[in-house]
Amino acid sequence: MIEGFKKWKHQQDFNPGLFGLFINPFFIARSGLWKNINVLSSMLSGDLLDVGCGRKPYKALFAVNKYIGLDIDNPGHSHAGEEVDVYYDGKTFPFDTNSFDSALCNQVLEHVFNPDEFLSEIHRVLKPGGKLLLTVPFAWDEHEQPYDYARYSSFGLRHLMEKNGFVIEKSIKSVNDSRAIAQLWNTFIYKKTVTKSGIFNIFITAILMAPVTLLSSITWPLFGKSRDFYLDNIILAVKK
Repeated sequence: MIEGFKKWKHQQDFNPGLFGLFINPFFIARSGLWKNINVLSSMLSGDLLDVGCGRKPYKALFAVNKYIGLDIDNPGHSHAGEEVDVYYDGKTFPFDTNSFDSALCNQVLEHVFNPDEFLSEIHRVLKPGGKLLLTVPFAWDEHEQPYDYARYSSFGLRHLMEKNGFVIEKSIKSVNDSRAIAQLWNTFIYKKTVTKSGIFNIFITAILMAPVTLLSSITWPLFGKSRDFYLDNIILAVKK
């Protein structure tokens, strides 16, 4: 029963349903990511490397032959409860050149101090024509401090990708409307009120944040979409 609850809670963390609106303070951002990753997931095939995999929250979306989770061996970061298959030293991936058909890198690049070397390693282990699905925040608070190093605009990200041997096939600005403001507000309130009590945190989310999420979800069409303000960049790129 406990394991079943943990599995359900994990689903609500990354693919929140209606009930997730009341228990997930990041409902708006996570819903946007899941929706867009789901749309692009069919573009990845073969052997897939999940770079910075953590708990592999999006694994179920990918119909691939092999799914390998890679994460950094860092004593300052606990990997308890995660599903890491292979660790690396933060510099060189322990795989041969041209090993993978696809790669996923979800909300990791902002934590990388050496983005050129990092993307170069992804490029190296991908086969020619291999595809990379990458997501990275644009408007978001500092998190996992002190390992939060950067925010990327769509233009900066395009430059970085092309410089390291990738051609962008698809670029999406996730949650590019007034819901982004609501999500940033909810994140601010969450960090001001979060405690070690999971029950209390759920109560605060339901009372203070769910109404903001619900209101913004209803009213955002009144204000339309924005070309400049959004939560996350989602990129589908191919190795040249």
